[in-house]
Formats: sequence, C-alpha cells, structure tokens
Amino acid sequence: MVSSVESPTKISLEEFLQLPETQPASEYINGQIYQKPMPQGEHSILQSELASSINQMGKPQKLAYAFPELRCTFGGGAVVPDVTVFEWSRIPRKANGRIENRFNIAPDWTIEILSPEQSANRVIRKIIFCLKHGTQLGWLIDPEDESVMIFQPNQTPDVKYNDEILPVLSVLGDWQLSGADLFSWLVV
Repeated sequence: MVSSVESPTKISLEEFLQLPETQPASEYINGQIYQKPMPQGEHSILQSELASSINQMGKPQKLAYAFPELRCTFGGGAVVPDVTVFEWSRIPRKANGRIENRFNIAPDWTIEILSPEQSANRVIRKIIFCLKHGTQLGWLIDPEDESVMIFQPNQTPDVKYNDEILPVLSVLGDWQLSGADLFSWLVV
C-alpha cells in the first residue's frame, strides 16, 4: 500500500532532497511526499526482466539504457519509477564520461508496475507528471489482469493485452515485446 507521508508544514523540493533516504523510496510530487510500496514477487521479477531485456537490446548499440528504481528530479518533483529508460545520448555524464549520480531530467520512458493495494490513480498521476515534462512513453503494468496501459504525449491512454505488441521507444528500432511475452516471465 502506498502511504502519503505528510509533514505539518509544506516543504520544498530542496528540503525533501535533504531528508534521509527511505526504504522503499519516497517521492515528492506536487508538494507532497509519498512512500512507494515494498516490491513483492511479481513486481520484482517484471522489473528485473524488463530492465534486463531493454538493456540487452539498447546497450550494445548504445541506443538506450534501463535503470531500476532511479530517482529523477525535474519539474519541481522527484520521482522513482520502477524502471526508467533514457536514450543513450541523454544519459547524464560527468566530464570524464562516467555516469552522473543525480538525474535532473525526465526519463524518455517511465515504467510502473502496479503492486497489490497500490492506488492506480496515484501512479497514473506520476506517469502524467513525467509526460508533462518531456517523457515520450509511459507504461502502467497491471500483473493482476495482465494488461499494460500505454501513455504517450497528447494521446488518450490505450490498454494492451495478450499478444498485442507493446510500443517501445523508437530508438530501439524493431525490438518487439508483447503482453504475452511480458507476463510469461511470471512463470518461473
């Protein structure tokens, strides 16, 4: 269950970023602090398999990279999507070429996996927040009914099931993943 950690006075984003980290991570959206739910089995397997599959496709050719549980700070908020994907050219780097620790930009693709008792509307608001700040693609994966809700800028959300092909970042070329492929990872 996602809980809202409310402080007696509203704090700024800068004050939020100075707070100690929580486990699971806390997020800051529209002046409110929310703690993410503790990942469970289905969530964990989908998160790791999806990030791994995206990286197998995107990393060798330096197209894109998927990060699990990466804090992204932008647009006056700080979110920690289950998986964020950045096009290779947009990955923040230090002068020496190493990856930055802080990502102060919106991801190109944000992926959320709905956990039991988690508010779908709160997660949808987070995806919409990302889209409003430059994210190209959002997925809301619901393991319970084996669906993926697709979010793209200036479009009505769409829901994909079973053998329907899921949209991915265009930089990943002809890589395809269906809903059936995604949910087959839950059988171990």
